[in-house]
Formats: sequence, C-alpha cells, structure tokens
Amino acid sequence: MKNLKIWVKAVRAPFFTASMAPVILGAAVAWNRFHIFSLFLFLLTLLGAVLIHGGINLSNDYFDFKSGADQKNLHPTPFSGGSRVIQEGLLSSESIFKASATLIFLGGLIGIYLNYVCGSNVILYIGLTGVFLGFFYTAAPLRLGYHGLGEVAVAIGFGPLIVLGSFFVQARTISFAALFSSIPVAILIGLVLFINEFPDYDPDKHSHKRNLVVMLGKDTAKYVYIACLLLCYLIVAIGVGFKIIPFTTLITLITFPLAVKAILTLLKHYDKIYELVPVNLTTVRLHVLIVTFLAIGFLFGKAH
Repeated sequence: MKNLKIWVKAVRAPFFTASMAPVILGAAVAWNRFHIFSLFLFLLTLLGAVLIHGGINLSNDYFDFKSGADQKNLHPTPFSGGSRVIQEGLLSSESIFKASATLIFLGGLIGIYLNYVCGSNVILYIGLTGVFLGFFYTAAPLRLGYHGLGEVAVAIGFGPLIVLGSFFVQARTISFAALFSSIPVAILIGLVLFINEFPDYDPDKHSHKRNLVVMLGKDTAKYVYIACLLLCYLIVAIGVGFKIIPFTTLITLITFPLAVKAILTLLKHYDKIYELVPVNLTTVRLHVLIVTFLAIGFLFGKAH
C-alpha cells in the first residue's frame, strides 16, 4: 500500500483530470453531432490517455531532476516543483524513467489498437504528436519547456489533440465543432501550467528554464493569465453566437464568479508563493468545471 501511494504521488494522479476531461468532451461532441457512443472505445481512449499522461509526468520529473530544476526549488507547493519523490528519496531517477517508458508503451498499445479499429492513421498521428510534445517538454535536445514553448505544447497536447482524438474514435471523422470546442480547453490547461510557473520563477530562472513566466516576468505574466482566462468565456460566447457550438454550452458561465475570484487573488498575491496556492487550485478547478460544462452543453444541446 505504501508503494502504491508513492507511485500515485509520482505520476501526480490527481492531475489526470487534464487528460480525462478532454476525452469526455470529445465523446460528448460526437454524441451531439451523430448520436453515437461506444462505451468500450470511450473507456479505452480514457485509459490510453491517462497512461500516456502518467508516463509523461514521470519523464518530466526525470528530466527536471537531471537538469537540477527541481532540486533548486526550495519552496515546492502541491502544484509546482514536481512530485518530489526523487528529491525525497522515495524512488530512484532510474525507476522513474523505466516506469515512464512502461506507461507510455502501454498507452501506445491502446492507441495502436484504436488506430486499427478506426481504419485509418489519424489516431496514430495524433498519439505520436502528443507523446512527442509531452516527452520533449523537458527532454533534450528540444526541451520545449526551457525555451518558451512548453505552454503551447501542453495546450496543444491536452487540448485539440485529445478532444479530436476522442471525437474521431467515436465518429471516425473530424468536426470543426470539436476543434472549436477544444480551444478553451487548450487555453485552460495552458493556464494551469502557466500559473504553476509563478511559484517556480526563481528556481526556473536559475536553471535557465525560460518558460513564459520567466521570459515575461511575473508582473506582466499576471495580465497574460487574466486575458487568457477571460478569452475562454469570450470564445464560448462567439461559438454560440455563430452557431458553432450549442446554446447550452453557455452553462460554462456559471464558473465566471470563480474566475473573478482567481483574478483578484492573483492581482494581490502574484509575487508570493503559498498565498498564490488558492489560484493554482482554482485554475485546476476552472479547467475541470468548464470542460465538464462544455461536455454537458453538447450532450443536451441541439446540433447545428
């Protein structure tokens, strides 16, 4: 049981919502458009996404350990600084890397099966792109997260790629509605990463990890966060206005007071670490809630 708890911490299981929510949304869009749903394929897609997500989390911990970024972080929070299992001596870096490869391999097997069932290579291309972006987020030679591209890589990987992949597994085609609905998903998961970079600003800067917060500086970055968060709601409104997505997706506006709370707390505590934790948590919640409400909107809305 103790080993299980350690591995749950290592893969950062509570954050699997980042891969599960877009899978649910993709399936919901397929149901809205074509009234088709395979529970078996949905569960396989969900499992494959979670396995690859866990593997990527482990690989990021491994490469951040090798670069020294996590060791230099003396003030980790539940949302930043990595899982800390290597730093705390709970698991070796070698075991982390082996587990990462194993999870990505198992997730890849599911992807290959789904690709076969779908009768084309769309899932193969989506899966390979997702693994590539996730693995090279911290891995050499690209180290996307160290060169201001990590946020974009995460946004694409956990936004359009998963939503479109889940949609395609069900519908065997690509829809503009599915692509459009993935845009706020991409922005939100990008913001989860972005706000988590605030507490890591000093160790990331000293480790030459030039993510967007390091490049912009926290004072400017806080306004980027606010603009992007408000943009999510605007995109949903535009989608409804142009009848790209159902009117019922406006249920996402229920979360707006939570967004306002996050913004006000950020403006007050953007340059602090532990006082900013509520914003980290709220951003994760906003991602889960908005994506879930989008899915509900598609399930009960009328297709255009």
